[in-house]
Amino acid sequence: MTVTLTPALTLHERVATIARRLGIEKFDLGGSHVDEVSVQVQQGEPKQVKASQRSGITVRVWNSTGRLGVASTTQLDDRGLETALEMAKEASAFGVTEDIPDFSPLATAPLGDTTLTTADLPLASAKTLLDQLIAAERELLGRHPAIASVPYNGLSQRRIERFYLNSEGADRQQTSTTTTLYLYSKTDEAGRKPRSAGAIRISPDLEHLDIAGCIDEVADKTIRHLAYEPIASGQYPVLFSPSAFLSLLSAFSNLFNAQNILDRQSLSTPESLHQAIASPLLSVYDDARHPQNVGQSLFDGEGTPTRRTPLIEQGILTGLYHSAGTARRFQTQPTGHANLGAKVTVSGHFYDVPAGEGGDRADGLVWIDELHALHAGVKALQGSFSLPFDGWLLRNGEAISIEAATVAGDIRSLLKGILHLGTEVEVTPYGCCPPVWVSPLAITGE
Repeated sequence: MTVTLTPALTLHERVATIARRLGIEKFDLGGSHVDEVSVQVQQGEPKQVKASQRSGITVRVWNSTGRLGVASTTQLDDRGLETALEMAKEASAFGVTEDIPDFSPLATAPLGDTTLTTADLPLASAKTLLDQLIAAERELLGRHPAIASVPYNGLSQRRIERFYLNSEGADRQQTSTTTTLYLYSKTDEAGRKPRSAGAIRISPDLEHLDIAGCIDEVADKTIRHLAYEPIASGQYPVLFSPSAFLSLLSAFSNLFNAQNILDRQSLSTPESLHQAIASPLLSVYDDARHPQNVGQSLFDGEGTPTRRTPLIEQGILTGLYHSAGTARRFQTQPTGHANLGAKVTVSGHFYDVPAGEGGDRADGLVWIDELHALHAGVKALQGSFSLPFDGWLLRNGEAISIEAATVAGDIRSLLKGILHLGTEVEVTPYGCCPPVWVSPLAITGE
C-alpha cells in the first residue's frame, strides 16, 4: 500500500482534533516517511533490485499527573493516529515519576538558516540506477587484470520526510534526498592473497554523484595493494587517513554523549567538561548543517533546531550531545541531537575537524587508510581498541602495502598523542577531517 505523508500542518490539525476527543491535553509526535530505491549488480547482471516505502512515528502523551506514556505506529491515517494516542494515554498511568521527559524549550524556536544542499528531488528509476551501476562495475573491472570482481556494491536513492509537532504549537517538517554509491573490489592472482579496497560517494542527486571519482579511488587503492609485504610487529608512528580517524572517533562517541554520561556508559564524566582530553592541536565540532553534509538535518527528534556544536576545542572537552532531558540535568540548552523513542537517545550528526600545519611522511611511518571490524574490536567503555586495517608502510620514500596487520591502543592516549594535523581537509561519510599523525601505536603483523 502506498503511504503518502500528510503535510505537517494538516497532520497537526488531525492529531490535535483526535487528542481533544480523547481528552488529551499534552502530547507530541515525531517520525518520518521514507521512499527508497536500491540496486546491486554482479558481473554485469542485476543481483538485487529493491524499492520500499516505510513510515514510523512515535507518540508521547502526558496525563493530568504529569506522567508520560509512549506508543509507536506505522499508520498515519486517522485510525492509526487515534490508536497510538490511546495506547500512549493508557501507558502514561505507568510512567516514571522521576526525570520525566518534557518538550524541548527550543521546539518552537526559529530554525534559522534553512539553506540546504539537499532538497525534495525526484528519485531515478531502478533501471537508471542499474544501468549506472553496471557501467561503473564494468569500468572498475577493466582497470587492471587482477581486479576479478566487485563483490560488494550498491547504488541507492532515498527521499526522507521528517516531522515533529506538539500541543504547544511546534510544527516542523523537512524533506531531503540522498544518493549513495558504494564499490568494493577483490583481486585474484595466482599464488597471491586476494586484495581489496572500497570507496563511497554521497550526493543529493544522481546527476551530481561522483561516480568516476569513486571508481578511480577503488582502482587506485586496489592496484597499490597488489605488491604487498608482511610487517614486523612493533611500535610504529601512525598516520590515520581522515576516514580512518573519524571512524575511530565515532566508535568512541560516548565521550561526547550526555545520556551515556548520565547512564555511566561513557569514558567521560560530568567533571570531564572543560578538562583536556586531547592534544591542543585537535578541535572537533559536530555540525549537522555543514555545507558538505548531504544529510543535513534542520531539527532533531524533539524539534530542537540543529547547530554547530563544539565538542573539543584545542584539546579541551567543551561540549556534549544533549537532548532536552540531559540538557535540563546539566543545566544547559539542548543541542539538536535527540532521537525520539520509548527512551530519548542522543547521537552525533557530522564531524568537522579543522586542518593543521601538516607533518612529514618519514620512513617507518604506518599509514592507516581504513579500519575494519570496529563492531568487534572496540571496547567502548574501556577505551581500548584492536583493529585490522588496510594501509602502507613508508620505506625509502615508497609506500609498501601491508599484507595483514592490526593496530591496538587506547583512544584517550591516542587523542593526547596527536602530533600533527594535515593541511587539507577531506570529506568523508563521517565528516570533514585532515590526515592525523599520532604517537607510536602497537602494530601486530600477521
